[in-house]
This record gives sequence, C-alpha cells and structure tokens, in this order.
Amino acid sequence: MGETADSEYVEYVTARLPALHRLAFVLSGDSHRADDIVQQTITNLYVKWSRVRTVDHLDRYVRSMLVNTFLDEKRLAWARVRLFAEPPDAVVPDGGGEAEDRTLLRTALTQVPRRQRAVLVLRFYYDLPIDEVAKVLGVSPGTVKSQTSHGLAALRRLLGERPVAALTKER
Repeated sequence: MGETADSEYVEYVTARLPALHRLAFVLSGDSHRADDIVQQTITNLYVKWSRVRTVDHLDRYVRSMLVNTFLDEKRLAWARVRLFAEPPDAVVPDGGGEAEDRTLLRTALTQVPRRQRAVLVLRFYYDLPIDEVAKVLGVSPGTVKSQTSHGLAALRRLLGERPVAALTKER
C-alpha cells in the first residue's frame, strides 16, 4: 500500500476502533474476545484496504466484516480449546438497577445462538432496519425477522418476566 493509503487506513481505524470494540463486546460478551475479534477484523481490513477504501458504505462493510468474524470464530480450531470442563457460572447481580439489568441482559445474550445474537444486537442495540441487517449478514429480510423472533423468544425464556428493553438503553 502507498503512504496515502496507509495513512487513510490508520485514520479510519483510529476513528472507528471504539465503535468496533463496542460491537464486538456486545456480540461476544467478553472484552478479551472482543479485542481478538476487532484485531482480526482490522487485520483483514488492512489486507483489503486498497480495494475497499472507496466503497460507498465503508462503515457498513466493516461492520459486516466484524459480525462475520464473530460468527466464523467458532469454526476456528482455537475456539474449541477449553480450559475448563464447564464454563464458570456467570455472576448475576441481584437488584433492579439499570446497570444490573444490563449485566443480566448481557449474560442472557451470551446464551442465545450466535446468529440470533448478531441479529438482536444489530436490530436493537444499533437500531438498524431489517433490510440493513439482512445486507450486513448476507441473508434475506425474512431470515432476519425469523431470527429476531427466535432470539427474543430465547431471551424471554432466559430472563423470565424481566424486560428486554435494557438492550436499547445502553448506548
């Protein structure tokens, strides 16, 4: 890459890094995994930068890359390595505060299947319309609707009677 392209890449990634990390964190539920997902995404972006830097919706393209990196993560060999026979129990706070609700929702969200989780995060956390989510994930709008329905049903089962609205409050 030329010097101009390199500086454009650095400028773009520097400006978008917090938003990319936020998305990766909400998807993965783990700050360290979010770091790995973002690192893989920006590495892939660097390789493709000379071709993609002029696309019309660069943020949408990079968001798609990140979501696909998250979805593909389970296929990689290192993702199957387990340090524990069973994952440690998540700490679920008692009480009714907003911070506790977000923590409870994040914990429940990590138990929802990955594709449904991606749809829920893009639809409700990022407030993207169905058609946009379909473009990001490379699926039909009908698939987004059904994944949203199944994901919300899974969250309702996990949360019981607690409201699911806390997902959209945290921005």
